Amino acid sequence: MKLHNISLGNIQRRKGKMLFLVLGLVMGISTVVTLVSITESMTWNIEQRLNQFGANIVMVPKSDRLSLHYGGINVGGVNYQVREFDQKKLSDIRTIKNHKNLSIIAPKVLGPVTVKNKTVLLMGVVFEQELALKTWWHKSAGRFPERENDVMLGSRAAALLGYKVGDTIRLSDRAFNIAAILRPTGASEDDAIMVSLIAGQTVLGKEGKLSMVEISAFCQGCPISEMTLQIAEKFPHAKVTAMKQAVMSKMQSIEMFKSFSLGVSILVILIGSLLVMVTMMGSVNERTREIGIFRAIGFRRGHVMQIILLEALLLGIIGGIMGFVTGNLMACSLIPMVIKDGVFAGINSTLGIVSLFMAVALSLLASLYPAVKASNMDPSEALRAL
Repeated sequence: MKLHNISLGNIQRRKGKMLFLVLGLVMGISTVVTLVSITESMTWNIEQRLNQFGANIVMVPKSDRLSLHYGGINVGGVNYQVREFDQKKLSDIRTIKNHKNLSIIAPKVLGPVTVKNKTVLLMGVVFEQELALKTWWHKSAGRFPERENDVMLGSRAAALLGYKVGDTIRLSDRAFNIAAILRPTGASEDDAIMVSLIAGQTVLGKEGKLSMVEISAFCQGCPISEMTLQIAEKFPHAKVTAMKQAVMSKMQSIEMFKSFSLGVSILVILIGSLLVMVTMMGSVNERTREIGIFRAIGFRRGHVMQIILLEALLLGIIGGIMGFVTGNLMACSLIPMVIKDGVFAGINSTLGIVSLFMAVALSLLASLYPAVKASNMDPSEALRAL
């Protein structure tokens, strides 16, 4: 008689007890999978929402002058005559070692223009990138610029210059259509006129030049300071600054969720191991007569251990697969309750493989002591216990 036939027959004869053992494994594995999946989904959702706060890396040209700006007040006058970057080199940012952590790159060209005898800041931007970076931008009227001759005015600039949506504004003898007026943001854009990057470069006479670059980066597996150094190596004449507070808040939030998940997972695994061991011990004690007969007819200790561990292996595989499926279903249903409007990040195939190995290892390790005890059972004593 083959050993695996004995193990399969024993599982079929003791369906109730084996079902209880499988349910214990399913509960343990599904809890771990649920927590890990929820953590991954929360991490993904938090990353998406925190990235909405805008750039956390800013790249500007180096200057030998000290800053005369503090608390929103500039006591040194406005100076736009600064050295610009070459737009052709902008793609070099995507070649840094940690380029996968870069999310949005928003280049800008800045300069003064005269409108109605007033000097106004003109910002040339890539609207698609800028609107993705600054999700707090909302128009009070009109539509966001789509064409090359569309412009958007900050709320204060529109009020002081007396323009409204649909009017025509002339910038350096070039006519533009006012497509939108921005709601007050409390930032520099309230006083500015925003045009497309190409149009801004043309109006300011800075074709192919950039005044600054704002970068949104999420660095989950690397220090943000390392990324700033990598960018600075590509642009030696630039001053690259990281908004460390924004990045730290992201990292701390994610680490908090991971620590919580790890702690609960370890606790559940320990409880599951104890449950499997107790169940297998009970199964061994109930099978004293059967084990005694096996030993009496010549089964070695290794054979007895193989029978019990093979049962544990089969139950571990079943429990691992069912636990992974159940865990993902639970995570998918719980995510909207944990995070409002949260989205399930998807099934992680690597987690599935880990879950299967975890269930098998958990079942085998917990069954090891009962298997050793059964293999060391004296045949004569086992038969006398009948």
